[in-house]
Amino acid sequence: MRTFEAELVHLKETLLKMGHLVESQIAHSIQAFIERDMQIAHETIQADHQVNAMDVEIDEMCIRLLALYQPAGSDLRFITTAMKITTDMERMSDLSEDICERAIELTGEAPLVPSVDIPTMAELAKKMVRETLDAFINKDAALARKVCADDQQIDDLMHQIFKQLLSYMTADPLTVERAIRVSFIAKYIERIGDHATNIAEMVVYLVEGKIIRHTGQAVTH
Repeated sequence: MRTFEAELVHLKETLLKMGHLVESQIAHSIQAFIERDMQIAHETIQADHQVNAMDVEIDEMCIRLLALYQPAGSDLRFITTAMKITTDMERMSDLSEDICERAIELTGEAPLVPSVDIPTMAELAKKMVRETLDAFINKDAALARKVCADDQQIDDLMHQIFKQLLSYMTADPLTVERAIRVSFIAKYIERIGDHATNIAEMVVYLVEGKIIRHTGQAVTH
């Protein structure tokens, strides 16, 4: 029978495995969009089943730990944080699947123009996800707060892209269908950034025992 400490280590390892899989899905979904690669899109969609299974597995592990050991203090915060983190990671997986579905719909369509800067927005989102995982591993509240601050950059890029797409649709009605699908992808990436921010806020709670959601304290100590 595993000790409580060994089960906590196993829980952390499983969380990281799920996080790396989700990070990979985000990267592949954007690759599928940029390269118009249907095979990558379909493979990424299929990977969502694995993420869903890990989400259920982690929830069951957490419930078991709470029931068997009735932990307190930092251990209790870790387990309850893990349950919340998986919800955000599972949603990021769903959003990657949504990006792939739009990418499939755009297969065969010419890109609007290179200046619709989805790749830059996606790179920032991937960086945020990676840094939330690093913050979680290292219990780094400062890095987690940085992720929260970086979310504004994604929001700014999304608004910039929407303005560009609107100008294309106004100038040429033939671009409307493509532009709407690209705007959906921009919104999906923005939501991935929001979920990364949610996780970062939970890392601050894990490390400091302080709830910073809706408080405006994400970038201050």
